[in-house]
Amino acid sequence: QVRLVESGGGSVQAGGSLRLSCAPSGRTLSSYDMGWFRQAPGKEREFVTAITWSGGSIYYADAVKGRFTISRGNAKNTVYLQMNSLKPEDTAVYYCAANRRGSYYSDRSYSYWGQGTQVTVSS
Repeated sequence: QVRLVESGGGSVQAGGSLRLSCAPSGRTLSSYDMGWFRQAPGKEREFVTAITWSGGSIYYADAVKGRFTISRGNAKNTVYLQMNSLKPEDTAVYYCAANRRGSYYSDRSYSYWGQGTQVTVSS
């Protein structure tokens, strides 16, 4: 079992930036495909972005394409989500996930999850 710990959430005005981090506790992430999902109040959890274990393939939801960037640290053990040009509709709890079996875009494909970090964007 891998425990994931997200950090970097907070409150920002529209147009601002935040950088989220996801690091493991107890085990390395370097061999796992990783994903970021988010859940806004009253809505289902939705896909944001994913990256393969090697970093060679990256996937983005249309809503964040061109504004968000996923990356892995040098040792591939930390995953980052750089969020620029934030909009109020990006307000949500953001979760990182690992150990994908299936579609990159489905939260059912991932078996390891963090506790989430709140991102609030005000207009």
